[in-house]
Amino acid sequence: MSDVSQSNIPSPQMQIHKVLECQPHSGDTGTGLIFKTNRGDVRSILHGGPDLEKSVIWVCGASGGFNGPANGIYAELAEHFIGLGISSLRMDYRSPNDFPECMLDVLSGIIYLQKTGYSPPVLVGHSFGGAVVIATGAASRYVSGVVALSSQTYGAHMAGLVSPKPLLIVHGKTDTRLPYTCAQQIDSWAEQPKELVLFEGTEHRLEECREPLYELLSTWIPHILNSELNPI
Repeated sequence: MSDVSQSNIPSPQMQIHKVLECQPHSGDTGTGLIFKTNRGDVRSILHGGPDLEKSVIWVCGASGGFNGPANGIYAELAEHFIGLGISSLRMDYRSPNDFPECMLDVLSGIIYLQKTGYSPPVLVGHSFGGAVVIATGAASRYVSGVVALSSQTYGAHMAGLVSPKPLLIVHGKTDTRLPYTCAQQIDSWAEQPKELVLFEGTEHRLEECREPLYELLSTWIPHILNSELNPI
């Protein structure tokens, strides 16, 4: 484990005192990072590095973890994006299912990327995490875009405040955990630029649409990060 940080990276409610580098927390790709903060340790996995300044933050559902939906699509896309000049930060929660604390975790990732030379990230979240990234994208100016996958509506009511940053809303039409009407409700709250994508025959974890979802995210995210219309 080695120290890769500048000390005392501030945020309004959380301070990152130190960032430690370690082995990946799950799987065998990426570099493990531990943010030592005044509110506890935040575990992350970094793919890429400062020489790849465009960035993405990926977060999971209410139980936390790193792998995301669709059979670990986060790690696969994070590795793919390295070849496109994009770094990724896969983040776990300190207190899964605690909405305000999980927002602070994502904000700590945004601040880490900002203070270490990365450009504003696209935020991607699944289920509970979809609402977390919507709320965080509304709260932070240092964000390029937001992707909500199978999102709950609780906490997502600030979708209209994500604008002028683009918002991509994705849901399965046969989701038995959170019905696709959640996505329609979020879309009704959101302002342009926004896009709603509904996959037929697809459950909550989006496994049935993995291939078109991979294609969608591997196209939409780089397009936003490379767009000259980025509002930041």
